[in-house]
Formats: sequence, structure tokens, C-alpha cells
Amino acid sequence: MIIRSMNNQKEFPEGTTVRNCLIALDAFPRGTLAALSGGVVCELNDPVRRDCSLTPLTLEHEEGRRIYERSLRFVMLLALRHLYPYQQVRIEYSVGYGVFVRLPGIELHRQDIVRIENEMRRIVDLDLEFTRKQWTREDAINYFKELNQPDKVELLSRRPVPTFTMYSIDGMWEYFYGAMTVSTGYVPVFTLFELRGGFVLQLPAGSDFDHAAPYIYRPKHLEVFSQSAHWCEILGVTNVSDVSAMIENKSLRNFIRVNESLHESAINDIARKIHEQNKHIVLVAGPSASGKTTFSARLAVHLQMFGHPSRRISMDDFFINREDLPVQLDGTRDFETIEALDVDLLANSIIGLLNGEEVFMPGYDFESGRKDYLTPPTSLLPGEIIILEGIHGLNPQVSERLPADEIYRVFASALTCLNLDDHNRIRTTDVRLLRRIVRDQQFRGYAPEATLSIWPSVRRGEEKYIFAYQENADSMFNTALHYELPILKLYAYRLLKDVPSDSPNYLLARRLIKALNYLPDVDPAIQNEIPPLSLLREFIGGCTFDEEG
Repeated sequence: MIIRSMNNQKEFPEGTTVRNCLIALDAFPRGTLAALSGGVVCELNDPVRRDCSLTPLTLEHEEGRRIYERSLRFVMLLALRHLYPYQQVRIEYSVGYGVFVRLPGIELHRQDIVRIENEMRRIVDLDLEFTRKQWTREDAINYFKELNQPDKVELLSRRPVPTFTMYSIDGMWEYFYGAMTVSTGYVPVFTLFELRGGFVLQLPAGSDFDHAAPYIYRPKHLEVFSQSAHWCEILGVTNVSDVSAMIENKSLRNFIRVNESLHESAINDIARKIHEQNKHIVLVAGPSASGKTTFSARLAVHLQMFGHPSRRISMDDFFINREDLPVQLDGTRDFETIEALDVDLLANSIIGLLNGEEVFMPGYDFESGRKDYLTPPTSLLPGEIIILEGIHGLNPQVSERLPADEIYRVFASALTCLNLDDHNRIRTTDVRLLRRIVRDQQFRGYAPEATLSIWPSVRRGEEKYIFAYQENADSMFNTALHYELPILKLYAYRLLKDVPSDSPNYLLARRLIKALNYLPDVDPAIQNEIPPLSLLREFIGGCTFDEEG
């Protein structure tokens, strides 16, 4: 059989392992964790049985980072099994380059964290092999019943497939949702930080294979996750199986109502603070598909309840002409950078409005890629508040040009606390990507492949230009809705299934499909319960903010 790498190809006997093929092809860079072949991840010990191309996966690749985290989580779970037998472990949300972990009912202290880290390092040093086997559905369910892990029992019971891929180290079996490294020795770089009675399991960052990323304490970000966890308690939902149970019990409609009421209350609290502090400029920022636009519109409604009319302005209208946009290394224009905005024009326009002047406000035609001035000049009404919305809303290059005592900053992001099970979380970035796929297809005419293709660039821009400034916010608003994933599945599943296997985006599409497979199917009629002003309407349609009459 002929195996190819980016710069080489050779003939190998059938059954040669992926690892040996890569080494012989001189395509095994430092930090290689697995390989990619035709949109499918191959573990290094997998035998190759046909002609194919192999691309090594390291921490520099998103899938490589997930493999590293998944394998390191298994090491952590084994260490906790040794130190806290039969104790529930809950792996929750992302914290920078790590994940937050807690043991419900146990408050961990520094000495406990040190013990856990030392046990993890002992397991890594032993270089224990990850064993992979196919288990029948019945055997897997019975195994997790014996371990008193009802979260996995419930989830697997609802998956109508005959077998599951199980992994083992040192006699402990686990069910994960993707490929693993060969052995524990492949994940030597990590550290643990004490946090809120639990700890952060911190991974390396990007291309630095030698050091765990430094932990950056972001108290406002953590507070939003705490609020979301509290909402989960109110709603009685922590895992996907809880949503499935609600559907079976025909209580999903009430779940939607309470979800939306919690959003309404949180938005009202932000409006009240703006009113009490007598602010006249509200800067709303957040990453792609966070629901900034609908949040801004709903905030305007609540401000009006406090007697303040609002003027919503989109930063997108202040893009510079496409031919003047910065060029990225791959030759494409960079819409994510702050340099894509005419910040001086933006600031001068806002200050002019605040000074009572009539201002010609620009628009931006994304089809032609140019600014226009097709609307007549405008001015503010007495007491009118400006809501300025865009991904760069919290960037100091914007706010430093505006009167500081007039500004109130809001950061909006979709921070889901819903897990697949206690040990496997649903990533917030995946939820936002699903939102964007649905919205782009519904309202922008973009096929899923177009959205998937630009997503890595969007994510790089977010890390560089958006998340770095989130702690500048006066308030944070979590736009996640705990019922939204089954609704998004109604729209996204078919679109993702249509991505062909020879597409460069096939791996990403398959990863999303695999997650959606664990979500319950819902009756499309349930969407009638979703209010027309819901954040979710921005993506699935039916929002009435822009309707007249």
C-alpha cells in the first residue's frame, strides 16, 4: 500500500501502524499525538490497511488539542479514583487553556490539589497504555451501573447503537467521545490550580509543548459561569439526559419559559444599573454568534422601561473598504482585527451625537465591501442612550476615544454549562459554531462549508481581539439557553450531514454531528413556545425586532 505525507510517499506492508508510517515518511514532528486521514482521526497504534494520506496532529491543531485534553482528563480521573474511590467527579467549563473540575460534596484545598497532581504525574511517568475495545451497549450500561454513574447510564441508554468504544488504563474503563493518545506518557505537560473548592486542570497553549499555559484569573468570567450553574440548579438540568427526560415527561415547554424568564431578569438587572449610573453610551461586545444583536435590542426595550429611549448602532457599519483591509498570511482579508474598523470615524460620530449635532452615519454593504452614506443625517433625542454593538466593543482603542464617565460596558457570550455527562462537557465554542452555521444558512445564504472554512480564522481573531478584553466589562451576560441544542439540531444536523467526506471541513462537521447524536430529538412544533424576542430567534428565525407595525 502507498502512504503519503505532505512531502513524501512510500510503500508499506498492510497493517503497518500509523506511527511507524509517519516516522518512515519523516512526518512525525515533536508532539505528534495522532494523525488525520481523509477527515478521520487515526490513533498512532491503528494499523493502516489501504492507500491513504496521513497528516500528523499536534497541539497546534484544534483536534490535537482535544486529543491531548481528552487523554489528560483520563489520567486525572484515574488519579481521583485512586485518591477518592467512588467519588463523583464533575468536569465542567473551560477556564482559559484548562477546564474546571470539582468533586460534588467535597471542598478541595491546596494540599489536596498537590496530592492529585502528584498522583497524575506518577501515572504519566508509568507511561501506561490506553487500551481500546468495543463493548456491547448492554455491557457498557451495566458497567456504569455498577460504578453508580447514572449520568452515563442515562446517556448510553438513549443511544440506539449496538456497541461503544471504551478505553482503559490500569483496569479503569471509561467512555469518551473521540480519539486518544497511545499512552499516558504522551500528556506530560499540565498543572493544577486551586479554584472555588475545586481545581483547574491547565494544558499547554498552542505550540508550546513544554509548559502549561499560565493561569489568568478572570473573576467576572467565572461569576457568569457560577450564575449559569445556579440557573442549572433552578432548572434541574446538568446533563443532556436531563433534557431528554424533560422531553419524555412533556415538560420542555415550561423549561423554555423558565429559561427565557431568567434571561429577561438578567437583562433587566443590567438596564437598571445603566439607569442608576446615568450612563449614555453602552458598549456591547462578544464573540461571533454570541447573540449581541438581539441582546442589544432587548436591552433597549428594558432601558425604555426605565424611561430611556435608545439608539442602536452597529460597529459593522464602520468597516473600512474591503480593498483597504489588512491582509492575512493566507492572502485573505482580515475582518476580525481592530484595524478593519475606522475607529476615528466611529468615535467622532458618537461624540458628535452626544454633543447634539446632526451626524451622517455610514452603512456598510458587505456585497460590494464598501461604506456608503445613503441615509440622511441624524441626531439623538433628548435623553437617548447609544447602544454601540460589535466584536470590538470593549477594545480600549474604541473606548479611549469616548468620554469615560459616559460609558457602560457589557460582554455577551454563550457559556453553556450543559454537559454530555459528568466527564464530557459540551464546548461553548461548538455551541456558537452551531448557531452560526444555522444563521449563516438561514439569513446570509452561506453553505455550512463556508462557515466551517472561516471558523478557525474567526476563533483566532476572538482570542486575540475579543476575549483579552472581557474583564473590562461592567456586566457580563450569558446568552446560552439550556434548551437550545435540541432546537439547533433540527436545523444543523441535515446541513452537516451534507458535508462531503472529501471536504477539508469533514472532520469538524463529523465532530459536531457526533455531539448532536447524543442530543434528544424534539417535535419541531415545540419552537412555538420560543418567544419572538428570544436570543435563539437571531439564529433560527422568527425574531420580530425588525418588523414594523
